[in-house]
Amino acid sequence: MTGLTYRAVGVDPTRAGDALAQVRERIARTKRPEVIGDIGAFGGLFASPGSDMVLVATTDGVGTKLDLARLFDRHEVVGTDLVHHCVNDAMAMGAEPLFFLDYFSASRIDRDIFTRVVGAMADACATHGCALLGGETAEMPGTYGVGAYDLAGFLVGAVRRDAILDPRNAEVGDVCIGLPSSGLHTNGYALARAIVARAAAAQGKDMLALLRARRADLDGDSLGEALLRTHTSYLAQFRAMRAAARIRSIAHITGGGWEGNLPRALPDGMGAVIDRSAWTVAPLFRVLAELGRVEEQEQWDTWNMGIGLVTVVAAEDADAAVRTVPDARVIGHIERARDGERRIRFA
Repeated sequence: MTGLTYRAVGVDPTRAGDALAQVRERIARTKRPEVIGDIGAFGGLFASPGSDMVLVATTDGVGTKLDLARLFDRHEVVGTDLVHHCVNDAMAMGAEPLFFLDYFSASRIDRDIFTRVVGAMADACATHGCALLGGETAEMPGTYGVGAYDLAGFLVGAVRRDAILDPRNAEVGDVCIGLPSSGLHTNGYALARAIVARAAAAQGKDMLALLRARRADLDGDSLGEALLRTHTSYLAQFRAMRAAARIRSIAHITGGGWEGNLPRALPDGMGAVIDRSAWTVAPLFRVLAELGRVEEQEQWDTWNMGIGLVTVVAAEDADAAVRTVPDARVIGHIERARDGERRIRFA
């Protein structure tokens, strides 16, 4: 009997290195002055931003949007999504991004897919002035199906101690300003995929055919295209708004929808009244709700419904904040929470 080897069981230690070599130049463009050394060491080195700065760390993934990216061969989208999601989460604490690390795992590393995903991460990091400091690439045969892969991202940012956005700063009467999303972003895809699968079966269609079909109710786009729109980064809008208004706190509307996220930007005992007529819910959400017969509360508890970020600002600064950021709009205000009721009320 021939002895087993690592390669014989499906793991080739050279594949990750070969794949990484394809994106080294793009990663190099993310280098900041604080970066010490080069990628490839056992850990990334980054000079401390200073004693008056507080580090903010965040981590996330892109969920089952990965399955749609594979289905449509749109791997760059999820690489960009991962960076944007983490940038927004750190920004919700008031932080500017410093460096990013990624985790990419698959049953077998496909060099083309890896290059497209990690290359997109590098490009997104470069756009945000964020160093792609390192990461981990793993082959795990038997854990993942053929062609499947998984992603996670880790971002560290920094904020001056006196500029931290603390939910406790929000006050009754403060104004909620909403910034539009591009779609589902990276949350609620398990429900969306189940809706599409059931609708395809009910119509006697292949799921891919339903996703690719052009739809008048999506302004001529396909459902697949609408679901694969890139997660919006709000860093530029945040910088502009911060210069014009006193931002008390920020809620990034992600998994768990409105009730699961906006209260995280508020002190205990406070809630918000949101005027749903302040914006038009994007067609994608209406299409999914109709196809899946999703109840209204379930929609708002799962998806962002067209608003990806909510900033809470002092009432007297609301006009300046809206003028500064295109597409920003006043969508509600902060109130005292009502005993026994949800903290987010819709008017």
